[in-house]
Amino acid sequence: MSFTPGRSRWPDVWLATAARGISSCGDFLAASTLTLALQSAGAGGPAVAGLLIAASLPLVGLAPLTGRLADRVDSRTLLVAAGVVQAAICLALAYAGHPALVIGLVALLAAGLAVTQPVLAALVPAMVTPGDLPRASALNQTAGTLGALAGPALAGLLVGQFGTRVPLLLDAVSYLALVAAGLLIRTRRGGARPAAKSRPTAKPRPAAKPRPAADAHPTPAPDGLARGWRLRPDRLLFAMVASLAGVVGAVGAINVIEVFFIRETLGSSTTVYGLVTGAWPLGIVAGAWALAPLTRRLTDDGRLLGVGLLLLGGCCLAVLVSAAVPSAWLLVPIWLLGGLLNGGNNVVSNVLLARRVPEAARGRAYAVLGAAVQGAGMVGLAVGGLLLDLADPRPLVAACGTVGLLAVAAFAVPVLRAARAARATP
Repeated sequence: MSFTPGRSRWPDVWLATAARGISSCGDFLAASTLTLALQSAGAGGPAVAGLLIAASLPLVGLAPLTGRLADRVDSRTLLVAAGVVQAAICLALAYAGHPALVIGLVALLAAGLAVTQPVLAALVPAMVTPGDLPRASALNQTAGTLGALAGPALAGLLVGQFGTRVPLLLDAVSYLALVAAGLLIRTRRGGARPAAKSRPTAKPRPAAKPRPAADAHPTPAPDGLARGWRLRPDRLLFAMVASLAGVVGAVGAINVIEVFFIRETLGSSTTVYGLVTGAWPLGIVAGAWALAPLTRRLTDDGRLLGVGLLLLGGCCLAVLVSAAVPSAWLLVPIWLLGGLLNGGNNVVSNVLLARRVPEAARGRAYAVLGAAVQGAGMVGLAVGGLLLDLADPRPLVAACGTVGLLAVAAFAVPVLRAARAARATP
């Protein structure tokens, strides 16, 4: 599949990395701030689940549109426009008071994320050579998870000191990083940028040697393969997306349950909640870098998919073990380990998708992957919100881990069959 020719464009990778990290911090800062505000106001599981579903639904429902936008519209235009709109929405969110208005603005904010996620994800493989892709993917993953690490911690500190308005105003500023990245990144994809027409001259001149573009790396026009790309015919990619979504759906209720488990069952403050929930993202950073070299060495896609499924099983086991802790601080090492395995699986998924999808269709592919995972996550959120009214948080955490492990076991056979089929295909 198509990657950048010649040498990797690391300045562009760093710009994309910074944009993802800062905007990711803003995403998690807003989500954690509003979650803490609801919990502190006495709202129950359904209210928290409703807020988190509003933040996820656009990523699922808009995936067919945003994936095509990422492939067909200039990446610079999309990043600048989405960054400006998200900053304005978050500014309005800081002054919104009615719960219905807050949920509506959160959904609009997520609609912008549905655009920027596939744009940035598809840009990274276009910036680097195939050999540098695992490293670039790990770097990009690090940025996203550092943002996820900083966001809840900042929310816990700032909500306790200043209330909800200050963190939401900081969130509005964070989206301007997308605008800056869109203007500064030289690699571009999507959209048509026709060459300038030459002026007639009195007599022909010798042809000049072609020079690289000064501010763009246009993507080749989509071929028939890219235009007709679908996930289903690629059995290995289909198995990867299905298994990942299935496990996320099985264990996803933990995202609603954790705030009640940490704050009420374990009796922790908002500050401790922010610090403890940052342990999993910190583990993701370590896992992305620790397993990137392994991802690069494993050229057999089927074997790489098997490794990814094992890593998912480890994540579920970490959730199961965490149900037994008597103190929130004991969650830190367990969630660090779970996050490490999670980070490795993220790199595996990104590398497999970039290897097997035509360059001109990668925006759609990343949107499909994101929609499947987010959709499954929403099922988990809805289930978690309902179950919190029926059972205590601790047994629900144990149930999440157990169901996740059962899902991994159920997907083992389909993944093995898809791996064999991929090896048999020339």
